[in-house]
Amino acid sequence: MSIRIVVKKNTYFDSVSLMSISTRANKLDGVEQAFVAMATEMNKGVLKNLGLLTPELEEAKSGDLMIVIKGASEAANDQTLVAIEDLFTHKEQGGQHEARYATLASAKKHVPDSNLAVISVNGLFAAREARQALQNNLNVMLFSDNVSLEDELALKQLAHEKGLLMMGPDCGTAIINGAALCFGNAVRRGNIGIVGASGTGSQELSVRIHEFGGGISQLIGTGGRDLSEKIGGLMMLDAIGMLEADPQTEIIALISKPPAPTVARKVLERARACHKPVVVCFLGREAAPADENGLLFARGTKETALKAVLLTGVKKESLDLHPLNWPLIEEVRARLTPQQKYIRGLFCGGTLCDEAMFAAMEKHAEVYSNIHPDPAFRLTDLNRSVGHTFLDFGDDDFTNGKPHPMIDPTNRISRLLQEARDPEVGVIVMDFVLGYGSHEDPVGVMIEAIVEAKAIAAAEGRPLEILGYVLGTDLDTPSLEKQCQMLTDAGVIWASSSTNTGLLAREFICKGEEA
Repeated sequence: MSIRIVVKKNTYFDSVSLMSISTRANKLDGVEQAFVAMATEMNKGVLKNLGLLTPELEEAKSGDLMIVIKGASEAANDQTLVAIEDLFTHKEQGGQHEARYATLASAKKHVPDSNLAVISVNGLFAAREARQALQNNLNVMLFSDNVSLEDELALKQLAHEKGLLMMGPDCGTAIINGAALCFGNAVRRGNIGIVGASGTGSQELSVRIHEFGGGISQLIGTGGRDLSEKIGGLMMLDAIGMLEADPQTEIIALISKPPAPTVARKVLERARACHKPVVVCFLGREAAPADENGLLFARGTKETALKAVLLTGVKKESLDLHPLNWPLIEEVRARLTPQQKYIRGLFCGGTLCDEAMFAAMEKHAEVYSNIHPDPAFRLTDLNRSVGHTFLDFGDDDFTNGKPHPMIDPTNRISRLLQEARDPEVGVIVMDFVLGYGSHEDPVGVMIEAIVEAKAIAAAEGRPLEILGYVLGTDLDTPSLEKQCQMLTDAGVIWASSSTNTGLLAREFICKGEEA
């Protein structure tokens, strides 16, 4: 076994690009482990966990690029390094940029018609770069996280004063004039505008709108903290105003995890005053309020998409709404042993995790999570599931010092095999996110572990149901159809939407009077 380390001083690449390169590098022949990332303290922590941190890497600065290769031999590592360099070269050649600029101000000077900056830099510098962009009259999508609430508030106040968008920090999804930014799906253009304080929630909503025959005019992300008490929904309020003024947008849909109550009231007041119909989905346990004139409410992402699409004139009877497959539910209930009474959810998407968890909470008491809104049901030990457990592997709990599950599936794989060994587990739920910026084969990278998990249970004489959901459209790459077929071939049941995923999971494990 041989290890090759390369540190490239003052060489910056954004995290989305490095995510893609790392994923492809780990698939190369002769590679046991390849790690390509900026030399941030978090990434050094990852290398330390992997036993690959050396003094040279320790000394690297956050603006330096690290390439670490663990392979069979020095010769193999040399070949891998050449291949990784080719990946960088290919990426650069494949881009649409005609020029590179050292600063945002310089770029604005040379491309005066530009009006949007997408920023992905180390969190220490993110607020400064965003401020410079706003001062240059650029709308901002800030992909970076680790930005303080104080900085976020100041940036959004500045954007508000200048009539600009300040999407983020930690904004992972937007579609502006048909272009997906960071993480997004291939969806048709249309007249429905989305404002989302949730990345995967926005993706899911856009995908369901596409499936139901609608299209997206704009998808504006706000960052997950926008509807907190401190920020006060500044960007969601401004985004509603922008979509109200946008001639391409005729219907507006809002999606968020549970907002602060005072902020929710403020957003709803603005929605009521809007001259265009607004559909609102604040995910949570509470039942959705009754619809009002021009203001509609939905419980989940699927219902939100349906209500928005029906407002465009699409007839409900023309749609396949994918009702729950009750014969399948009865089959699964009959297969599971009385001892198999728990669901374990292993998610990449926070909102997908939330929606499944809230569905389970409607019928079951013992529902725990690392992102549970009630501290009493938040896991005290992340490595041990309790009752029905729903894990968001993309949360800071799991990504601090470790790669995101969309970069490296290791965490999910090991947890999948762990849960498969628990005789009280009946159903394991997993999501697979397609689209721009995502893993190039999210199902394929997990298939071997899925087959092993089912074999572990079978060897102990019990069934194990694995329920998968592939978030994507018929226009996405890789193919949605092929990803679902891989799940079917591996004996996995797959759901048609995030909403149905949660409903199926909770019904599968219902017994006796609960059913």
